[in-house]
Amino acid sequence: MLRNVRCETRTLCYVVQTLKMSSPYFMQSSAVLTRSSSHGAGGGPAASLRSKLSSRQGAVDAVPARQVKVEAVEATVSEEKPSLTPSSSDGCQERLRPVAEIEASSLLPRGRRRRQVKVEYDGDDGASRVKAKHWEPPNWTKQLGFIREMRSRRDAPVDNMGAEKCYDTQAPAHVRRFQVLVSLMLSSQTKDQVTGAAMQRLRAHGCTAENIVATDDKKLGELIYPVGFWRNKVKFLKLTSAMLVTEFGGDIPNSVEGLVRLPGVGPKMAHLAMDIAWDQVSGIGVDTHVHRISNRLGWLKKPTKNPEDTRKALEEWLPRELWSEINWLLVGFGQQVCLPVSPLCSVCLNQHSCPSAHKCSPAKRPKPGSPRSPGPSRKFKVESEQEDDARSKSAANQTPPD
Repeated sequence: MLRNVRCETRTLCYVVQTLKMSSPYFMQSSAVLTRSSSHGAGGGPAASLRSKLSSRQGAVDAVPARQVKVEAVEATVSEEKPSLTPSSSDGCQERLRPVAEIEASSLLPRGRRRRQVKVEYDGDDGASRVKAKHWEPPNWTKQLGFIREMRSRRDAPVDNMGAEKCYDTQAPAHVRRFQVLVSLMLSSQTKDQVTGAAMQRLRAHGCTAENIVATDDKKLGELIYPVGFWRNKVKFLKLTSAMLVTEFGGDIPNSVEGLVRLPGVGPKMAHLAMDIAWDQVSGIGVDTHVHRISNRLGWLKKPTKNPEDTRKALEEWLPRELWSEINWLLVGFGQQVCLPVSPLCSVCLNQHSCPSAHKCSPAKRPKPGSPRSPGPSRKFKVESEQEDDARSKSAANQTPPD
């Protein structure tokens, strides 16, 4: 009897192994069969056999129900609209959502597809803004080349008696810088020949800040006469020298802001002093010659009325490497060719490109109401500053110091 039971058990195990290899559903129920066989140690072979058979029957019966449940869930997911949160605990809908989204997007009509939107950021305003076109006067490089050619001889008064030639090359550095500033202060409204002669007398007397402070006004006036507005310049020299001795030890400031604080020093003198004394280009030194010629050549967007406006307009377009040269070029050109009154347009190389060439320029300022009086139709009115000779005459008419 026991031998028959063992044979039946072996036969049943063989059948179970065959089913496990042939059916995928028995693979899921193998754990149940193994657990049942382990619990059969407490009972007989018959009980173990009945347990195995009942477990097999339960696993087979559970397979169709599970398959039906999965198919039902898949059908529900395909019908429902995709959602961002899963609606089932087993995660079937969450795993199937990407496929549903792809299918839903592919079923949309072409007209209803979303368009691509251009994203703009507040911080990109400067980058997206169209850069303004850089303005520069026509033919200015050709005109500048002709001016260089006409100035190649370097025989203008500024070449021999300008601020670069008026200081003592053997003096200490701070004294040289002070003498450059003094020559610039004296050159305002004065011919270079008169300024050069006055600087020679000052250097012979002792042109230092300390010595100027110790010199009385009468003696200082005798030394600088007949420069234009010599009385005012005596006051400015005394006040400026006192400030330099007190605040800078006899030297001059090394910035435009510091220089324009000095009495009698304007922006033109400050920029030229920075260039000549400190060898630093801070701006264009614009005097009456640079102001006049820049307007005549059309080097400005619109005509300017004073040298400071001309400086700002020139610095907007002129390359910085030309800022130091442009003053020397135009001053000498204005002293020899492009005169304030009756310019020599017939000998100028720019007569064919200059918009002001061969314009009528009266020798003297006409009286109001005369036929030669400038009217509103004239492009260039008579300059407020007369020729350098006229300025020298007006300065000479002043009463000399006793």
